[in-house]
Amino acid sequence: MRTVSLRAEHDGQDHRYLSATLNTEGALVIEGQDLGPKTASVSSDGEYEWSHTILREHIPQLLILLGEPADADILSILERYWTGPKSYELESRIRDSDIPSALWVWSG
Repeated sequence: MRTVSLRAEHDGQDHRYLSATLNTEGALVIEGQDLGPKTASVSSDGEYEWSHTILREHIPQLLILLGEPADADILSILERYWTGPKSYELESRIRDSDIPSALWVWSG
């Protein structure tokens, strides 16, 4: 399974990760993990994890939202244009859109 790293940031004891994969059903799964003292507002043990799952049939809508053709390869587009600082904008666009997604969150 191909995984695209969208974010791997390290700032002292704080670490932030974000990645994207397509699951076996073809849904896009964007998974994040934050570790370190800056998670204190949402986590008692210094770890916070989440994922957004966008079903296969909604990926063309996401691609259009990102300014790409509806039939483009989503992982290639994310890898090419939405890594590093742009990954925060990607999350914001998904959150602010009407694209259906399932959100899962865990904090210690």
